[in-house]
Amino acid sequence: MPADLLVHSGDVLTVDDAGTLVPDGAVAVRDGAILAVGPTEELRARYAAADTLDASGCLVMPGFVNTHTHLAMTLLRGRADDVTLQGFLERVIRWEAELLSPENVEAAVRVAVAESIRAGVTSALDMYWFHEAAERAARESGWRLHTGPTFMDVPDPADGIAYEDRLEWAGRDLAARPARPGARPVLFAHSAYTLSPKQLTDIAALARDFGALLHIHASENATEAAMVEAAHGKRPVELLDSLGLLGPDLLLAHAVDLTEGEIAALARTGTSVSHCPVSNLKLGCGIAPVPRLLGAGVTVGLGTDGAVSSNTLDVLGAVRQAALVHKAGGDPTAVGAEQAVRMATIEGARALGLDAQLGSLEPGKRADLIVLDPGRPHLTPRHDAWSMLAYAAQSSDIRDTVVDGRVLMRARALTTLDETAALARLEILADPGAPSDAAALS
Repeated sequence: MPADLLVHSGDVLTVDDAGTLVPDGAVAVRDGAILAVGPTEELRARYAAADTLDASGCLVMPGFVNTHTHLAMTLLRGRADDVTLQGFLERVIRWEAELLSPENVEAAVRVAVAESIRAGVTSALDMYWFHEAAERAARESGWRLHTGPTFMDVPDPADGIAYEDRLEWAGRDLAARPARPGARPVLFAHSAYTLSPKQLTDIAALARDFGALLHIHASENATEAAMVEAAHGKRPVELLDSLGLLGPDLLLAHAVDLTEGEIAALARTGTSVSHCPVSNLKLGCGIAPVPRLLGAGVTVGLGTDGAVSSNTLDVLGAVRQAALVHKAGGDPTAVGAEQAVRMATIEGARALGLDAQLGSLEPGKRADLIVLDPGRPHLTPRHDAWSMLAYAAQSSDIRDTVVDGRVLMRARALTTLDETAALARLEILADPGAPSDAAALS
């Protein structure tokens, strides 16, 4: 039988429900989908592949899913360190208004895509201005991007579309999107402190009309929770619940400052959470109650946040942080290695409502996978794949990255993106002394 790609001779960690590991295994791919997963000898006999990846001695696994990020913030990396969340927002919103354009967003996202591919991240949920420009950069490189219109009622939105015009604009945008495998429509409502209850309700209604995922920042720190409560008489999650927004098509970013009642509401409604441990720690927001969320049955994925608040788009780094930070309370089992890896793969896909198509290596799912080379001192000897990934592996150990069956990185060389040109362009934009729009950063 014909196949487009056969990844063979590696240990295949499928991340299916049983946590199946296939020694000397292979993954056969055709038309962007997984045909079969099994022993290399068996799949070699069944499939004639146009292309192959020899994963001998390596680990083959699903690519990482970044459930919350702002990719174009690579342009501002290192410009807002060691500040609180509120101080961070004051700086960044001012810079964005001065600096952002479709051209600059596209250039910044191109670098973010290169960074993500190298880090084994095969898809990301990206909330930002000029999402069409971000989509162009991702589409050109063959990378899976989940994005759409963003709502934030500020006096001068970066894209120039006033709030009163945004619902109509967003509706046209969603209507023009053809259905495609491994994707769903997405809308972004920034937060309950930048949008009114009426606005949030209208945005949610639009999302329901198109079967879209709605993504929103919520309870990122105690100051935000107090601010929303002072304005509306309810904390962020309580407000969203009272407005009827909680549910399986809502994904909260951060969810750090939660009460037991709010955790129960998330569990009752099937609302998911994107846990961003690196960003939360760096901004002094606190530690999200992930063990309690998991214990209540809430789906929790992992996110990096933007490259200003986390400084990297390394989901594997977030895996390690998630596996470690929750042990600080004295329970080393609070978030185990396997749970942390699942949060970065199948649970992340579940948070997006795409777990039937992404997040594990199973026949019928999209062929988003990575090959990790463990032949390095910090990964030797290798006793347990989950442990290695959560506590020892680094993004630099990723050798190959495949999205929709297309090899985007082979032997650590990017195949669909001119990395040198992308980096050079962003350096020009980010140089305060350069004769470009980036001078607004100085």
